[in-house]
Amino acid sequence: MAAFGALRDGRMVGRLRLVSQRLAGIEATSVPGLVRWMTAMQAQDLPAALWAVGVRVPGAGITDVRAAIHAGTVVRSWPMRGTLHLVAPEDLRWMLDLTAERLTRSIAGRHRQLEITWADVEKARDLALDRILADGPVGRAGLFKVFDDGGQPTLGQRGIHLLGSLCRHGWLVLGPLSGNQQLIAAFDEWIPVSRSLEREAALAEFLLRYFRSHGPATLRDFAWWTQLPLTEVRTAFEHVRRELVELEFAGTSYWLSPEVAALLDSGVPGGRSVQLLPGFDEFVLGYTDRSLVLSPEHSDLIVPGGNGVFKKTVVAAGKVVGTWALQGTGPGAAVVPELFDEARPLGPAAQAALAKTGRRYTTFLAT
Repeated sequence: MAAFGALRDGRMVGRLRLVSQRLAGIEATSVPGLVRWMTAMQAQDLPAALWAVGVRVPGAGITDVRAAIHAGTVVRSWPMRGTLHLVAPEDLRWMLDLTAERLTRSIAGRHRQLEITWADVEKARDLALDRILADGPVGRAGLFKVFDDGGQPTLGQRGIHLLGSLCRHGWLVLGPLSGNQQLIAAFDEWIPVSRSLEREAALAEFLLRYFRSHGPATLRDFAWWTQLPLTEVRTAFEHVRRELVELEFAGTSYWLSPEVAALLDSGVPGGRSVQLLPGFDEFVLGYTDRSLVLSPEHSDLIVPGGNGVFKKTVVAAGKVVGTWALQGTGPGAAVVPELFDEARPLGPAAQAALAKTGRRYTTFLAT
C-alpha cells in the first residue's frame, strides 16, 4: 500500500493510537475479542491489567474480565520480554515459539548464578506435571513446595525462574483464579487448541497485528516490544508492509492500519477525550519511543526514580497529562487526578470527560 503522507502535527499520533488501541472511536465488543485484537497486553500487575481491558470494553465490569481469565478465554503468561501479558489462548504457543529461545539465552547468566541447568528444568517439569495432572491447578506456594520436596530449591528467585522456564517452553501456564491469586495449570489441559506457525508466518502475523492494534508505531517499537532482532524484523516486515499505511513525521516512518489512517481524511476521534489508564498500560508501555504521547520531562513523574513501576496516567486527547489515584473505598470512592502542569487545567469539556471516565472506573470495580 502506498504511503499515506506526512504528518504535520505529532500530537495526532497519540489520537490515532487511541483508535487503534480501542480507547476512542471503534469500540470493542467483548473481553476475549479485545485481548485478541490487542495481540498482547502487559499484565505484570493483575489489577492494572483488569482495568486495561475494562477501559476498552464498554459496559464490562471487573467480574467480566476475571471470568474470562478464569474460564481460559483469555490467558496470562510470559510470551515476551520476560513479562506477563494477557493473550488469546490460541496465540500463546506460536508467540512462545518465536520469543522463548532468545529470552532463555539472555537470562542464561542468571540461571548459572542460581545453579539452574537444563536437567533441573526437566526435573521441575516432571514434578509440576505429576502434581497438576493428578490433582489439578495449584497455587505458586504449593508448586514451590513440590519443587522443594523434589530437590529443586526455590529460594533466592530460583523458584520463579523455574516456573518462568516451564511456562516459556509451553509446559505450564497461569490458569484459573483463586481469590487474588492465579493457579498454575498444565498448558495442554488449559489450552487444548493453540496454533503452531512456522517462524516466518508467525513473525509476519505478529508484525501485522501489532501495527493494526498499536499503530502508528515504528519497526524499532515492535522490535523492543517483542525483544526480537531488528534485522529479522526488517526482513519479515517486507511480507506485510503492503497491508499497512506509512506515515512520516520528523524523518521517521510510522505504520498503521489503512482503516485508522483513513480517519485523517474523515476526522480522527479523541480530540476532547480523557482516559484514566492503569499503570503499565499498552498506550504507554507498547513503544520504545514514548515522546510523542509523553513529554520526556514528565517521564520521571510516571516512573518515579526509574524504578520500573508505572503509575496510573491521565490521557487527554492522546497525550499523557498527569497521574491519578483512587481515594476512598466503596460508593464514596473518587478519582483524584494530579496534572503535570497545574497552571494549565483541563477545560470544561475535558473536565466533564474526566468525571465520566472516573464514574466508569468506580462502576467497573463494583460490577
